[in-house]
Amino acid sequence: MREATGLEFAPEARRRWEWSLDDIRRVGHLVVELIAHHLTSLPERPVFRPFPPELAERFLDASVPLAGQAPEEILAAFARDVEPYPFGNGHPRFYGWVNSPPSILGIFAEALAAAMNPSVAGGNHAATYVERQVLNWLRNLLGFPTSSMGLLVSGGSMATLTGLAVARHVQLKAKLGMDVRASGLQGVGRRPLVYTSTEGHSCIRKAVELLGLGSDNLRQVPVGAQRRMQVPALEAAIQQDLEAGHMPIAVAASAGTVNSGAIDPLAALRSLCDQYGLWLHVDGAYGAPAILSKQYRQEIEPIALADSVALDPHKWLYVPVEAGLVLIRDGQAMRDTFSLVPPYLRNDGQTSEIFGLPWYSEYGFQQTRGFRALKVWMSLRHHGLAGYAEAIERDIALAEYLASLVDTNEDLQRLASGLSVVCFRYAPPQLHADEERLEALNKALLEALQRSGQAFLSSTTLDGTFVLRACIINPRTSAEDLERLIALVRDLGARLAGGGA
Repeated sequence: MREATGLEFAPEARRRWEWSLDDIRRVGHLVVELIAHHLTSLPERPVFRPFPPELAERFLDASVPLAGQAPEEILAAFARDVEPYPFGNGHPRFYGWVNSPPSILGIFAEALAAAMNPSVAGGNHAATYVERQVLNWLRNLLGFPTSSMGLLVSGGSMATLTGLAVARHVQLKAKLGMDVRASGLQGVGRRPLVYTSTEGHSCIRKAVELLGLGSDNLRQVPVGAQRRMQVPALEAAIQQDLEAGHMPIAVAASAGTVNSGAIDPLAALRSLCDQYGLWLHVDGAYGAPAILSKQYRQEIEPIALADSVALDPHKWLYVPVEAGLVLIRDGQAMRDTFSLVPPYLRNDGQTSEIFGLPWYSEYGFQQTRGFRALKVWMSLRHHGLAGYAEAIERDIALAEYLASLVDTNEDLQRLASGLSVVCFRYAPPQLHADEERLEALNKALLEALQRSGQAFLSSTTLDGTFVLRACIINPRTSAEDLERLIALVRDLGARLAGGGA
């Protein structure tokens, strides 16, 4: 009777929702086998395989399933139609963008976090304390004070948006006595300006636009020979804007640009920001973990002086995406920027046994938040700072080896390098005077290389010059892989140049 009135599941539906211990183990073993096969077979497979057009068409035209399928059927479809076409970043010969392979324990942590499935908005449960511990560990790594606060977010873009949102709140209050949360930007009267270098990440511009400041109010400061922001040029821009009646509020610096791994002069920027009363945000999404390296520790340590920092554990800490971090030096300012507690979440004197620590939702935009911290927590415990330092220093050494391979071949030209990034191009001596043909040749070479499945590079433009770009953040990459890359680039380049590309 109860089943007939919808109070009970039908037997078939119950089996889909109420899995037995044996069911979970059986399907779990199948999943682990798929994971193991995927990870261990990568080196012998193509680095990149385009998703087949006919399969793409089938995916895009498919209707939502009406009847359920057995787990075995679904996993078979994954193995057939999804797993063979990865992004490529798990492969040891993938050097594109800043995408690392996932740490193994981080993969399992994702499953465990999903099994618990908490909303980490706050509350007195384990996930909130795991995230607090991770925040404490990373805060200590970067030298931030105990009064600081942070959040795990989706990545560097959200971290930068969060940091600059606090900057906007703090700066408009300090300079104009405005509460931007109440009045918005209607009564500002003066142009609030943010400064970054010409090498600054695009997420800085996106953040400035989304915060209502407008991209016209983002000043791009030139870089020097090492592609670092020029402090005298920044100061000149600030002084010129002040004389024009504008209102500088923040500088967004980089600790490891994505183009070339350049690190802005953080200590000098801190001094200049103090002189003019500006907020200093540092985008260390890629490069900040190099504070663990002997080579770059001294350059990155002044990140401890920043007002806000972005760091992506899913980049150079090899944690599965998504896992970004934002740290704000003034934790109370962060809370003042975002805190809005609706009636159904107010404590109203209830015991801390239920509500626990101040809620993360008071320090950022998200209310429902996933258990991102578990994969970071497990990865940090598994590798330790010593293990991470070893892996990061090895990546840097491999990049230096790649740079040396480029430098020893007269048909290759290195244009920039830093951290674990090397930017170069195929440039045989007979073509040095023909920039137009060199650009066309290297664009054709890049496409041929990516399609070959033997290695994967990305590209960028430096001072108007198109270059091939390698970023090494994979503990499985070897010196032999880099030698193979150089041989492939030279072979493809020679064949394309001979064909008139």
